[in-house]
Amino acid sequence: MQKAGLLKGRKATTHWMLMDALKNDPDVTELPEMRYVRDGKVVTSQGVSAGIDMALWLVGEIHTPDHSRMVRKILQYDPAPPYTAEV
Repeated sequence: MQKAGLLKGRKATTHWMLMDALKNDPDVTELPEMRYVRDGKVVTSQGVSAGIDMALWLVGEIHTPDHSRMVRKILQYDPAPPYTAEV
């Protein structure tokens, strides 16, 4: 598979199922514990809910944090899980 090189020399995160591939790429510094990572103009996230977190952060960057909070409220997005589960 050919790489586009968008992450060359950058820090990034990705879904846990793909983290090994990211770790094996010598051109990328992987940050597996981060839900989303901004490195310059590139933003990566771990998965669906982390992607929503990332999108809300971007809304706050583009507009204001208060605007982002309003969007979160409209979406009824609660980033804290309502339960804990053992893995």
